[in-house]
Amino acid sequence: MTPRVMAVCGKGGVGKTMVSAILCGELCRRKDRKALIIDADHAGGLEMALHFPGGKSINQVRVETIQEIKKKNADQKDLARGIDYMVARALTERGNLAFLSLGRPEEVGCYCSVNNLLREAVEQLAVKFDFALIDAEAGIEQVNRNVMKAVDYLLLVSDTSAKAVRVAETIQKVAFKNTGETKAGLLVNRVHSEEEVEEIQSRTTLDVIGWVPEDETIRKFDGLNLSFFSLPSCPASEAVIKAAARAGILG
Repeated sequence: MTPRVMAVCGKGGVGKTMVSAILCGELCRRKDRKALIIDADHAGGLEMALHFPGGKSINQVRVETIQEIKKKNADQKDLARGIDYMVARALTERGNLAFLSLGRPEEVGCYCSVNNLLREAVEQLAVKFDFALIDAEAGIEQVNRNVMKAVDYLLLVSDTSAKAVRVAETIQKVAFKNTGETKAGLLVNRVHSEEEVEEIQSRTTLDVIGWVPEDETIRKFDGLNLSFFSLPSCPASEAVIKAAARAGILG
């Protein structure tokens, strides 16, 4: 069964946003599929990589909601009824893609119930699309807090370092503990030789679905801050799309 909600996860700096951006470009070319893209990394790297026109972030919606509570202009029932509309207002669109940014957190106190409302709103929004892709923040925090409990496939991105592979393994274990059923695959980035991948396969129980070579085209796009929507076919993009097809991610 093709996953409906996928999260791209991994250690910081391994290239998960690059992988997400390539997949977004492929989704954009598939005009028959309506896709939701969520930049859940507080740094907003995916938004920058795609040059998606900025809208209101989820965090801005959260702050506005908290301000309403403080002003006592709305009770919890009113907020629950309005949260879907508020989150929908934060969407920006490009063709068959809709984009939602988490935004940077602010120190505004603990409003766990409001965060739960927002999480539920995102989950409800995802089911309105054929596919949802989440570029998660680095590490395990979002998975550990069960923020992405609607995710049914984890695309774990690692480079060839042992530390990055261990982080990917930890993310998979935490996700499985929280849900008991989330599928996962490991995509190894910045590979110089196939022998490196074979060595990783020999020391991990993760399903290695593919590997991405070092690619000068990717380096150029990053260096010149070019939109990945205009990325031409290159060894890295071909490898990412091939791995996604092998895992059944894109159908």
